[in-house]
Amino acid sequence: MYVLDAAAQTVHAYPGGAESLAPRIGVSAGILRNKVNVNNTTNHLTLAEANEIMAATGDHRILQALAQEHGYALARIDHGAGGDRTVVHHLLDLGMAEGELSRTIHDALADNVITFNEMNAIAAAGHANQAALIGLINRLRVAAHAAPVSA
Repeated sequence: MYVLDAAAQTVHAYPGGAESLAPRIGVSAGILRNKVNVNNTTNHLTLAEANEIMAATGDHRILQALAQEHGYALARIDHGAGGDRTVVHHLLDLGMAEGELSRTIHDALADNVITFNEMNAIAAAGHANQAALIGLINRLRVAAHAAPVSA
């Protein structure tokens, strides 16, 4: 998906569309519609406005499209959730995610053909695996900061 298409879809998918979203980011509805219209050459969405749109809508397809266009994949990492989870919990999450990734690839290769849907499932499982690994690293970082310094 292209970034401009993602921006247009984000605005139009928001309940009430541009009319409802525009005041939340400090522009008029007409200007916002023009900014996300891929055929418009006069008004352009700024990075700050794209950020405000994502914050207001909770829809991050603009960010996903940017990453995809530049060859990156994103995995959402919830830093605040599960603050009381232990390192063992995170290790188990990682093990489950690795197992799911392996199972997904195994199943996709059963007929020696990977379909578009199977590839999407592999990508999703891979992203979940990365998120679990980053969650573990973040938890270990918290533990390292809390550890007493020994001389």
